Amino acid sequence: MLNRYVVIDKIGFSREMLLLKGLPCRWGKCTFCDYIHDNSLDIAEINHINFDILSQVTGEKGVLDVINSGSIFELPEESLRRLHEVIEEKNIKELLVESHWSYRKRFLAFKASFDIPVRIRVGIESFNTHFRQNVLDKGMRFESIEQVKKYADAVCLMVGIKGQTREMIEEDIKILTKHFTHGAVSIFTENTTSVQADPELIKWFYDSYGHLEDYPFIDVLYNNLDYGVNA
Repeated sequence: MLNRYVVIDKIGFSREMLLLKGLPCRWGKCTFCDYIHDNSLDIAEINHINFDILSQVTGEKGVLDVINSGSIFELPEESLRRLHEVIEEKNIKELLVESHWSYRKRFLAFKASFDIPVRIRVGIESFNTHFRQNVLDKGMRFESIEQVKKYADAVCLMVGIKGQTREMIEEDIKILTKHFTHGAVSIFTENTTSVQADPELIKWFYDSYGHLEDYPFIDVLYNNLDYGVNA
């Protein structure tokens, strides 16, 4: 059974994190991702699970971080409505969610629907266009970093996949720390896809970027269970 609720105690960035259930991912083509197995077409089941998870929110940290196996826009209307209610009931001060780039033109309206600050994370995985598009098949094209910043408040990067290079990672980390206040860096964990990890590259990252853990608003995930929810 999946663990879908956890409290993250991190200096400067503590929050309650929820793994909600959603409808199928609009994109669903990322070569490295098998998280979409948590998606469903049964709206009644989705809402039942999500209402139960949302009932666990206490508001103790004042910050709520909501993820699902896709984008926040793939939650049923009833689940989104309950999320709004819980935020008000528990006096949540800030909300973080994730979305695929293809929903970017809906970001502003989504934020405006809440009375609190909302940060939207986008899974870039890499700013290297060839690697992101042709190897990872992210379905995310943009002209500049400024274009990404126009829509996204935070980005997720991925490290340690065969075909990736040190130079790519160095550039990605440079962009993250220079241009974004929030972000996450995930070490790739092999799964049911054919994408393979690069152990030497991962070790190099460990040795070179341990200092990232000192950034309060950057999460470094050494495996895909580090958040404590089974995403």
